[in-house]
This record gives sequence, structure tokens and C-alpha cells, in this order.
Amino acid sequence: MTIENASPFFAWDVSSYLALFLIIAFIIVLVDVLFGKESTELIETSKKKSFIGKWFYFVCFLRFNKSEKYLNRPKLVQWSAEFYPVLLLVFLLRGFMVEPFRIPSNSMMPTLLTGDFILVSKFDYGISLPVLNKKIVEFKKPERGDVIVFRYPNYEKNSVYKGADFIKRVVALPGDTINYSSDHLRVNGENIAYKDLGLYQGVESGIQMTDFKHKRELLDNNPHDILLDPNGHSRGVKATVPAGHYFVMGDNRARSSDSRFWGFVPEEYIIGKAFGIWMHYDDTLKLDRIGGFD
Repeated sequence: MTIENASPFFAWDVSSYLALFLIIAFIIVLVDVLFGKESTELIETSKKKSFIGKWFYFVCFLRFNKSEKYLNRPKLVQWSAEFYPVLLLVFLLRGFMVEPFRIPSNSMMPTLLTGDFILVSKFDYGISLPVLNKKIVEFKKPERGDVIVFRYPNYEKNSVYKGADFIKRVVALPGDTINYSSDHLRVNGENIAYKDLGLYQGVESGIQMTDFKHKRELLDNNPHDILLDPNGHSRGVKATVPAGHYFVMGDNRARSSDSRFWGFVPEEYIIGKAFGIWMHYDDTLKLDRIGGFD
């Protein structure tokens, strides 16, 4: 499955709703400035500034100067102007720098647990336009072993997963040939080495993974821990990754819906690289999880 068969990237999410509010608020205040009772006074005041400077300030704060007040304007104008700067800052931070996500399942155990709140870098691979995720500047490509958050391509057009964001680990790059059989990974004909770490002790909603085989997969420069079901092998696959796509898998190999089942991840659908845990809450709040994960 390739991008031609994928559902559209755009979906209504937090960033989309923020963008919609910002556009509406901007239009409301702009109409009030141009056609409201105080428009003449505001325009005369703004002439004292440079044309570019006054409009840049207006785009950021919906006012032409710091002393400008909205006390005598309609409530809708007041609320739009007051909330706009804060939400604009949130939108820019989420859109260009760092976005928070919550891990909803056990598919990335033992690296990430259900209830981990993680941070995702939006600029590790480049700069993309918010909402559309259209890359305008590229820094580098994802590497094998990177943990990425991406918009689920939804090749099967399942309404349940429309606009859903997934998190998995990159195990094969464009052009790679991958062979996963009997829970052993081979990339481009090279067997990936494993280190046995014993049996895993599950916690909270991951308690069912207790006594799973705990191993370290030595994949390139990104070695990572994985879990394997002691009662049988997880699904195998053999495939060649097409250009512009990536093959991803969950670290909990027997409990992960990933590229083995539904296909490749288009590069255009990658949202960012996950890099840290800032909070954890599943059955309990676990402070020792904070700051973990690389």
C-alpha cells in the first residue's frame, strides 16, 4: 500500500481547531477595526507606525499598539482579541516545535507504556506547515530505530481510524528489503543481532505482558528493547519498501498493529520524532517515568 491509496492526511484535530479559531477571531477583530465605531481613531493612531510594523503587531496581537483597549467593543470582539495571542503561541509551538501525545496502548512496550505522555519534535526532520503537514524545509530523513508519530494512512478507509495518529518504530527505509520471520528481523539480507534480557515484569495495564521474552534488538545505531510472546511467534512479513515510504513496527511485536498488517507509512504522513516522557498516568501517577525515553 502506498500514498496513492491512503486516506487524506488532513483531519480535524487540536491543531485544526486552533487554526479555525485563529482565523475566525482575526476576521472578527479586523471587521470591527475597519468598520466599527472606533475604526477611524484606530487607523489614525496606526499611521504613526510603519505599515509593515503595525500590521505585523496586529497579526500577532489583534491590536495596533499595547495601549489599545477593547472595553467599549462587543463581547465577541473582546473575547476574540483576548484569547487570540495565547492560542496563537500554542498553535505555533505545536505546529513548528513540540507536540504532546498520549500513548493509548501497549504496542510500544517496554519502551513506552500505556499512559505515558510523550513529546514529539516537529523540527527533527524539517519544518512543515501546521495542519497540512506540508514540508517546506528538510533537515534529514528518519533513520532505522527512530520512534515516530504519524497520521495513520488508513488504506482500508476504516472510519474508526480516520485521522488517528499512531506511534511506531522505523525498522526499514525506502528501498530496503525486510524479512521478519520467527520473531527475527533481517534487513537487506543482514540478520539483526539480539541480546537476551530475561523475562519481562509487566505493570498496570501491561501486566498481561509479564513473562514475555525481553530482548534488545541491535538495529544500526539505535538499539532498543522489544517484547516477544513466549507462546508463539508474531506475524512475519517479507517486503521491499517503496520510495518515499517507511516500514514500521511496534516494540511489543505480538501486540502491535503495524506495517506487517496494513502497509507502509508515507513520508508525508510523518508528524515528528518522539523523544521524551513528560508525565505518566495509567492506574497510578508514576513520577519515575518522567524524563525517560530518548
